Amino acid sequence: MPLLQHVGKICNPEVKIGDNVLLGQRIATVQAHVFSPVHSSVSGKVASIQDWPHPSLGRCKAIVVENDKQDRPASTLSRSAEQINKLSADEIRNIVFEAGIVGLGGASFPSHIKLAPPSPVDTLIVNAAECEPYLTGDYRLMLEKTREILLGIELASRCLSVKNVFIAIEDNKPLAIKAFETIGQSRCVIRVLKSMYPQGGEKQLIKNVLGKELTRGKLPFNIGVVVHNVATLYAIYEAVYLNKPLYERVVTVTGSCVSNPKNLLVRLGTPIKELIEHCGPLREEPQKIIIGGPMMGIAQFDDQSPVIKSTTGIILLGRKESAMVREQPCIRCGACVRECPVYLMPTLINLASQKSLWPQTKKYGALDCIECGICSYVCPSAINLVQSIRRAKLEAIK
Repeated sequence: MPLLQHVGKICNPEVKIGDNVLLGQRIATVQAHVFSPVHSSVSGKVASIQDWPHPSLGRCKAIVVENDKQDRPASTLSRSAEQINKLSADEIRNIVFEAGIVGLGGASFPSHIKLAPPSPVDTLIVNAAECEPYLTGDYRLMLEKTREILLGIELASRCLSVKNVFIAIEDNKPLAIKAFETIGQSRCVIRVLKSMYPQGGEKQLIKNVLGKELTRGKLPFNIGVVVHNVATLYAIYEAVYLNKPLYERVVTVTGSCVSNPKNLLVRLGTPIKELIEHCGPLREEPQKIIIGGPMMGIAQFDDQSPVIKSTTGIILLGRKESAMVREQPCIRCGACVRECPVYLMPTLINLASQKSLWPQTKKYGALDCIECGICSYVCPSAINLVQSIRRAKLEAIK
């Protein structure tokens, strides 16, 4: 279990080598404003606390637990409907915090903070778009856990005291749309959106649902909106109703190399090698393994990287899909500028980044980049624009 699975400060271990831990037990926390505690996804003994491969950081300190296969729970208490009805907004937020819930669409921002915006909001948008190619975990969740997701929406609405709730679903998910229409609450308005990428980005979703546009430097709560991913709302339901911390999530395992692609309910901390073997045998040796979607995901150097809170998928690409193309000089075609969903000029940010002009990259709006990958995808010169902009963002905030 890596000690950093969220946006914010890295956690410190609360256990030591040799300690016995229980399923759902908190094993790491820290004193900070922005963070999320880490819980054990199995019962067993702490084998080591060491550096371990990490899906996005390369390596990170992690607590390694030897699974005893007993799943002895830290708590068996659930809450009755009567108890839940009596919970205040602050009590619900505290339950979400203690459960270690973060944004499960990939952003991994601590959810309890988004449930307590610094200014009043009147609208909650449920992000059920799942626009990345290959990924279908949220879709399966919507089909199998519709009622539970709606209960999670109700809890989030109580925290935020919103008047309007929109469930935003792309039109390529007709069964999910029908499921919400069948048992949906009267206060939830279903917005069917055109299937396109990057529909699931907060700014794009707000614009397409409400017709409001976020200006540079503004956050959704500045215009009275909060956006929560559908899987996050299901996790909120589990935390409040079942008293269950976030120690597992749905992960899509797919790609041209996979003979049996699946959506799996996976314990956090499980090495991706285990998931790949479970979906085998492989059709061919993968040339690239990506954690996340093909557009925004990160290629892995080690199949011992574990599933963490932000892991939406594992994609195994073959030789044809992952063919390396030599980068060519920019031909000033403007394709990256035309296609950028947040109206940046990626080519200018890239030029400034190559010359290490970090203040200039910030001036060009590097920090507003959502790293959707479209600029790199459409570039006829195969320039790695996203990597260049990502480096500029890291340097600009130093």
